[in-house]
Amino acid sequence: MRRLSREFGISRGRVRRILEQNNLGREKGHENLKPRAKRVSKLDKWKGCIDELLKTYRSPAITNQRVFELLTEKGYEGKITILRDYLVKVRGKKTQEPIVCVETPPGLRASHDWSEYTIDFTREGREKVTFLSLILNYSRRQYVEVVEDKSQATLLHGLINGFIYFDGVPKEIKSDNQKACVDRWESGQPIFNRNFLSFATHYRFRPLAIHPGKPRENLKVERPFYYLETNFLNGRLFHDKADLKAELQRWLTGHNDQRIHRTTGRKPIELYQEEVAFLQPLPARQYDTSIIAYRVVNNESAIQWEDYYYMVPARYMYETCPVRVKADEIIIYSPDCRQIVSYRLAEKDRKDRYIGREGRKVKCSLDAGEVAVRLNAFGPFMQEYTLELKNHKPGTYLHHWRHLLSLKVNYGSDDINIAVRRALKYHVYDSQAIETFLKMNACK
Repeated sequence: MRRLSREFGISRGRVRRILEQNNLGREKGHENLKPRAKRVSKLDKWKGCIDELLKTYRSPAITNQRVFELLTEKGYEGKITILRDYLVKVRGKKTQEPIVCVETPPGLRASHDWSEYTIDFTREGREKVTFLSLILNYSRRQYVEVVEDKSQATLLHGLINGFIYFDGVPKEIKSDNQKACVDRWESGQPIFNRNFLSFATHYRFRPLAIHPGKPRENLKVERPFYYLETNFLNGRLFHDKADLKAELQRWLTGHNDQRIHRTTGRKPIELYQEEVAFLQPLPARQYDTSIIAYRVVNNESAIQWEDYYYMVPARYMYETCPVRVKADEIIIYSPDCRQIVSYRLAEKDRKDRYIGREGRKVKCSLDAGEVAVRLNAFGPFMQEYTLELKNHKPGTYLHHWRHLLSLKVNYGSDDINIAVRRALKYHVYDSQAIETFLKMNACK
């Protein structure tokens, strides 16, 4: 003990106590894990108040932040961190559902989804770009397309391109609950959009949708977007959208098809060669994704589509004309469905709002006979009113006739007839009075 005391620079009494403690440990054993000494917490006296708040506010459950605010108002001086730790112990930590990746037979199912990224182009600057992806669940072969928006027409056009790219159609296609596919859910079942069902019928696939609030059901299309982001968009510079689209096509066939997939352990293109025989054949004619709408030709002899005006021959002024809008073209038909004229859709941010107008604006007008024929088509009340206008305003009746006809652009025929009947009842012969009544009472 003297030697140890000299070597370690401690007293002989301390050496003796250490030796006795070690001997006792050899004889009786010892426990390395010692319980931590319980410290007094600033939260201890508030635990009763916290339990009361949790019982009072159950549905919906009170948030941690709100509990902290209420305790602070009553004098709590602690931080929110220890409060959160205590609430986790009291409430219990929710365990996440395990991810179950269901493997499907070849040719059975595909999935599609959107994803948006902000890209810094070297020429055009920063711009948000939307990608549409369609992936075969068995082979993991993927089709990706750059699109302009998330409309239903864009979705259907992109799916058609994907079917052509895969040279076939799977028997089922799964999507999220986007409005382009699903209108709503009833009794635990999705109510699919009518146009999307028509599209599915044309290509003979069964539409599926993930359950609301469970995005993990569509992981086979979500995960490839992560790979697109970390491999294709990472470490590459693009001049503009055209350069991006060209590089994307090369990447899909040159890299994405040739990589070894982490789950399958094989190249997507190899598994696709096994799957393609199980895909349904493409129909003889592809589905028509164009939008059909009706527009009234206004007093400038033009129809309006998305803030742009497309010129129509003057003889169709105030007529209701069918319009077919494709991905890059608009076709205008006469009321008896004969094609009148077609234009390329106006580019975004185009300054000139009039498409097809040459030179200076020429005011178009109809003669009295044509105006009378079109007004008489409204019915007997309009016929009587036009005659009264001609009698009461012999010098300006044609102006009032044209004004009445122009109301068709913004108001329905039934509303105009109601306004005319009221004017006849009270002997009001003025087209401006008809428009004022419509502004106050009609539903545009």
